[in-house]
Amino acid sequence: QTYLDLLGLAMLSGVTRSFVRASAGAVARGARPAFNHASHARAFSTTKVNFAKLGFAKSHEYAKLDGDVATVGISDHAQKELGDIVFVELPDVGDKCKVGKGFGAVESVKAAADVYAPMTGEVVEVNSALDDDPSLVNKSAMDNGWIIKVKVSDPAEFDGLLNESAYEKHCAEGAH
Repeated sequence: QTYLDLLGLAMLSGVTRSFVRASAGAVARGARPAFNHASHARAFSTTKVNFAKLGFAKSHEYAKLDGDVATVGISDHAQKELGDIVFVELPDVGDKCKVGKGFGAVESVKAAADVYAPMTGEVVEVNSALDDDPSLVNKSAMDNGWIIKVKVSDPAEFDGLLNESAYEKHCAEGAH
């Protein structure tokens, strides 16, 4: 049995795996184990790894594609440009959205802007927390400030979005 078997860990990141291998070697040489109780190792086993792909539309919306569901919102760049968000217009669950077409709006103290779908599909969830706290978009546009989740009808549309470095270049050039 290896030290990993004793810990009961099925998947670890490369860094953690190296640490555990080093710890196992130390134990073999008579040192105390880095983890002396199974509960110390459980923190690693509950870590969720997100393998979603991230893409950006030139109109400043993002799509985090995880399987056939895309989490959609406005980019961090867009929320900074808009300023303090005071209202987010959400579509209804079940609404259809089409790539490049508006599905909602974001209003700030400076301006209002339509939000365009970066991918085609059906809205399967809306971030209703934005009704009570639209500033979530400012605080965490790419995480807690997401707007909708879409069951995409054509995952290949993702290939038409910009990757992160291309989007950063797009923003730096001031292209809108």
